[in-house]
Amino acid sequence: MLEATPTGARTVARLARHVEVALAGCELTVPQYRLLALLSEGSINASTLAERLVVSRPSVTALVDGLVARGMVERGSDPSDRRHVTHLVTELGQSVLDRADRTAAARLQDLSRFLSEEDVPVAREGLAAWERALDCYREAASRTPHWPPSPGSGDTDRDAPAERTPR
Repeated sequence: MLEATPTGARTVARLARHVEVALAGCELTVPQYRLLALLSEGSINASTLAERLVVSRPSVTALVDGLVARGMVERGSDPSDRRHVTHLVTELGQSVLDRADRTAAARLQDLSRFLSEEDVPVAREGLAAWERALDCYREAASRTPHWPPSPGSGDTDRDAPAERTPR
């Protein structure tokens, strides 16, 4: 297991800020970007969105409301259960997401100019490894009841998803 350090966490926060700045040029926030990216994989209901984004249902509702108002997401009903509301990315939403992907990637590529030649493949593999870890975490969390813990419970480790070795 990787030893977590404040330096690592701060580096991730600094990288996130660069992505945030790039997304601002597309008039998207990081949470909106994450939501559109998730919806681009297919229709999802609010509860599943909240689980996968690791946010509360009211936060998802507010995010979706904003993107619906801008024409990037539409709500629909689940044909198998009309009580469930589904969410789909619209053509406009997909277009904005595609532009945001290109803009954020360009920002990271611009930053990569400052990597040494030998660090480029290491950085690329590091990002790929974190992507695999996050995917495994999301999969494990989807099978763990009551994760994430309720806000303010102070119990962030109880019921946390079990570690899983990537495939």
